[in-house]
Amino acid sequence: MSIEASDSQSVAGAVGDIAAVQKRTIVTLLLSQASGGVGLVATYIVTALLAKDITGSTVLATVAAACLSLGAAIVSFPLARIMSSRGRRAGLRTGYLIGAGGATIALTAVITSSYLLLCLGVLGAGAGSAANLATRYAASDLAAPERRGRTISIIVWATTIGSTTGSVVSGMASDIGEDVGLPIRAGSYLLSALMFLTAAAIVETRLRPDPLVLSGGLGRRTQTESGRPSIRESLSLIMASPAARLAVGAMIVSQVTMVGVMSLTPLHMDEGGQSQGVIGWMMAFHIWGMYLFSPVVGWLTDRVGQYPMLYTAGLLCTAGAAWAAITPPEGRVGVFMGNFLIGLGWSFGVVAASSLLVAEFPVEQRVGVQGVGDLAMISSGAIAGLSAGVLYIFLGYGGVNTGNALFGAALIIATAATYLIVRRHGPTGRPLAV
Repeated sequence: MSIEASDSQSVAGAVGDIAAVQKRTIVTLLLSQASGGVGLVATYIVTALLAKDITGSTVLATVAAACLSLGAAIVSFPLARIMSSRGRRAGLRTGYLIGAGGATIALTAVITSSYLLLCLGVLGAGAGSAANLATRYAASDLAAPERRGRTISIIVWATTIGSTTGSVVSGMASDIGEDVGLPIRAGSYLLSALMFLTAAAIVETRLRPDPLVLSGGLGRRTQTESGRPSIRESLSLIMASPAARLAVGAMIVSQVTMVGVMSLTPLHMDEGGQSQGVIGWMMAFHIWGMYLFSPVVGWLTDRVGQYPMLYTAGLLCTAGAAWAAITPPEGRVGVFMGNFLIGLGWSFGVVAASSLLVAEFPVEQRVGVQGVGDLAMISSGAIAGLSAGVLYIFLGYGGVNTGNALFGAALIIATAATYLIVRRHGPTGRPLAV
């Protein structure tokens, strides 16, 4: 088990003041999450539009946009393995640095008008997205059980700052890039690279001592001799618990509906003649739904429990997708509010499901389980993004979103079924001893 030297020196002095360490950890993760959020959205908002400019194909445009989720999925579990042996700082730093490298490659793709290079760069930028998602678990390492939902939600909320800023300034960054001689849309990728580098620097300099090291959560027991969890081991732990299966399923549904709608909405609005500025504001509404109200969601999760929040997540995803489905390309209210509701459903689903997943396992098992959960969530989103373009050809924007609404309804049913199993038989799903 490898721990960075500075952590082993600082843990002893920090044990007596966990509260102070947790406050510093939260502030650090808020800053890195906000910076990473700018990088993430600056990449996402222009990728589909740029890919369509290069290829003229809606299908290839959605494939390029889906590469962001695909890249995040590819690195999510490897980052978890790094964290399990070296701590949160090493894993987050690695993800942000890969994200910065990917954004730089995407910038080169704009200059050379290379679609393949664009996809490669966006794949790399996806690592920054994976790091941003992992920060919510880093915040929970030292959190008291009764405050886990609120702690996770505070970190999720921080993305509001970065993502909203990224949505609004994406067009400005493109304009500035053009002023200095870069091609149209290139400035967004330059901004993305700089912000991922900033997030990496924040984590490297401030996430000390490492919260996972301090909590005693580095790999042992059910993990391999190297201290690194395997996917099989972590998946077995999830499959043995009905509540954990629901948590991962809820994250999958939340991500699929969110990506399934968002991967097509910019193109849908573009076909209606709506400007990049309007599309950017639509994205801002969507992001406000995802992140702005997350502290309230976290407070409710701790107060009334995860299951009511997951019911609500399913209802919001269903309603948002259905509203977007009936909105024509030139319409604004439906796509704005539909995407807002889907974003809010994502917030309910991810915050409540993350809290439920953390609560189901002891600290030494959590990193691997969290990595598999994020792998499943992000992979499902990537598949949704990759298939959206093809489904769009046959079903149209309304048809694809009707399918997304059905996914939301499935979460409502799954939550009810799992609640009954756990209530009757306990967390394992097996009959309780009398």
